[in-house]
Amino acid sequence: MITGDGAYIKKINRGLILRKIIEEQSVSRADLSKITGLNKATVSVQVADLLNEHLIFESQQEHNTVGRRPIMLSINRKAGYVLGVDLDYKQIQYIVTDLGGQPVHYKSVKLDTVDYDEIVAMLIQDIQHYQSEWASSEYGLISAIIGVHGTVSNDEKIHFVPAYQWENKSLKEDLENVLEIDISIQNNANLSAYAERVYAYHDSDNLLCIMLSSGIGVGLMVDGNLQTGFHGFSGEMGHMIIKQNGELCNCGNRGCWELYSSEKSLFIKLMKHMQVDYLTYDELEQLIEQKDSDTMAILEEYIVDLSTGLNNIINLYNPETVVLTSRVLKMYPNAIEKIKRNFHSTMSQYGSLVLSGLGYKSCSLGACALGIQRFLEVSEVVLTLDAPLVATSHKKDGFAIH
Repeated sequence: MITGDGAYIKKINRGLILRKIIEEQSVSRADLSKITGLNKATVSVQVADLLNEHLIFESQQEHNTVGRRPIMLSINRKAGYVLGVDLDYKQIQYIVTDLGGQPVHYKSVKLDTVDYDEIVAMLIQDIQHYQSEWASSEYGLISAIIGVHGTVSNDEKIHFVPAYQWENKSLKEDLENVLEIDISIQNNANLSAYAERVYAYHDSDNLLCIMLSSGIGVGLMVDGNLQTGFHGFSGEMGHMIIKQNGELCNCGNRGCWELYSSEKSLFIKLMKHMQVDYLTYDELEQLIEQKDSDTMAILEEYIVDLSTGLNNIINLYNPETVVLTSRVLKMYPNAIEKIKRNFHSTMSQYGSLVLSGLGYKSCSLGACALGIQRFLEVSEVVLTLDAPLVATSHKKDGFAIH
């Protein structure tokens, strides 16, 4: 039984009701009372407030039975919008969702610079555009949450971004000095793990999301909560050492996992073997479809190194769900089964190993979901996409040897 200050209890009840309306998508007052355990009077008062704030709306359920049609409650998706930003190397991805977590806009912008000030100026210009675009809604553009491919402290300051060589940057402060909107800076892998839990694996309290791209990032959900560590820097599994005296990494160590198991590392190895300076995902897919012997041999070695790191992580966390986000693994036949065959230890216990259905939109979607949760002040959100995500074609995307 919850006891305490009346205003606090009212806030808790409000959050519980909103959360259940989102989960159920359409629910009556009577059913809300049953689901939440709150009495009908409390539900009625809270619902009246939410209707006045235009956060929910009423509709009549259609049915063929005799009697009065029940009044159903649903979240007012168009009351406000949230912006999720994935600030990746050479690319910024933007997704806008409504309050139901449904994407209403997607855009990917190429970056030709690593200069911090230039990228900040670009972010300001784009966020201002989105503020203007959705200004006519009840609450407008509510927040912008930015996922960064690097270490972000608990106070949302950027500690280090290897790809950009940024150190100790106050991106949140630099943006809020110009923009009149709530800004949040988060680690990209944490946002991706959050998205997988919110949109796909609702019942998985212990989930790992492993991002395999230009580097490797790991988002951790333990007992249903994101684990960020003492300073906020947990999940940097790409920098665990799997080869003593191995290749030199940007972090200063040698033999880091991401030097052997990121997609960038795979592309570099393939390009060196092929003696080319640039290779696209489309070209790699063609080589896989043709079962090019050299390509397949390099991929088999890549799978072994990838499995080595995964084995270490699984032994550390005993996860229920391991989600791998990788464009390469999606085009490589039976990738998951091949990875599993490299788990020889009886100690490597986990629930399921899967490829992400959200792909590289997971970071931006996780940012939007977090923005919704914070705005509605609910303990958690469970969202369902109205339609499967359509993979964005980037056939000319790839990596180059510099």
